[in-house]
Amino acid sequence: MSDFIDLLQDAWPVERWHNERTIVAVSGGADSVALLRSMHEVAEDCRDKLIAAHFNHRLRGEASVADEEFVRQLAEELGLSCFVGHAGDKSLNEQGQNGVEAAARTVRYGFLRKLADEQGARYIVTAHTADDQVETVLHRILRGTGIVGLAGIPPVRRLSELTTLIRPMLGISRRLVLEYLEELGQSFREDESNASDEFTRNRIRHQLLPQLEHEFNPQVRDSLYTLALQAADSTTVFDALVEHWGDDVATNHSVAEAKLDANFLREQPAPLIRHFLLRLWQKNDWPLQGMNFDHWEALASLFGEESSAAPGFDLPGGLEVRFAEDGDHVILRLPRSE
Repeated sequence: MSDFIDLLQDAWPVERWHNERTIVAVSGGADSVALLRSMHEVAEDCRDKLIAAHFNHRLRGEASVADEEFVRQLAEELGLSCFVGHAGDKSLNEQGQNGVEAAARTVRYGFLRKLADEQGARYIVTAHTADDQVETVLHRILRGTGIVGLAGIPPVRRLSELTTLIRPMLGISRRLVLEYLEELGQSFREDESNASDEFTRNRIRHQLLPQLEHEFNPQVRDSLYTLALQAADSTTVFDALVEHWGDDVATNHSVAEAKLDANFLREQPAPLIRHFLLRLWQKNDWPLQGMNFDHWEALASLFGEESSAAPGFDLPGGLEVRFAEDGDHVILRLPRSE
């Protein structure tokens, strides 16, 4: 039991959050149940600051109802407040096989952010593990990704001026999670969809990673995890290099449009331009689905042109790329919604 608690404490000591209202996202699965139990254990006299939060996606019928009831009951046993959100009437299954997980993630985090605002919570904590990190990195390698993608799941992410998302279990294996729960005698919910190979992530978990371990490298998980750490370090350097560009490069900036200083960007290395553009996409919440290296390269190559003669083009999500009439700026614009 001490191994799990010690690793959690090393990653995010209780002293950092014990005076802050903190929301723990609990699906009912092993990882999130271990997170809630361990935070409850180390919190001691500040347990009134902890809030359990569950989002019912309504994707699995009675099993989803049972998940919700399990989390409610667990929170009650621990003496914690519990808030539950529900998916709307429109089924997430309408998103198609590849879109369900992304759509579910969007609505779930929307619920958590709204709850944090309502409760005045400083932190939202989720239970992503080292296994999740490895699977994410390998998944992104297969899809084609840049340095930022190789960094995998970030341990900390600012959600708003008030609230920060924390993932303190990214350095903890699922094996240790299960050992911790077994020592506690704590039950958890099993999502039967995790056993299905319908989704790419499950095929990576059940087929590809075991094959890589068996036939190529028994330590492949460690290698992928280390790769993520190294990519995160590189990303930090890139962030520092482009951070000061800010509004001086993206002028007349709004959520739907950005006007980029082509003259400044022509003087910059292509890797920094691509990184700046990616951060601009993330800041504006522009569509990233479908964006690949060729798209980022096409954008960066615009700033290698000596004139404004380069033709415009459209990107995934309908985002338009055009040179301004003055030839000194590139306009990025989302189409107007009707």
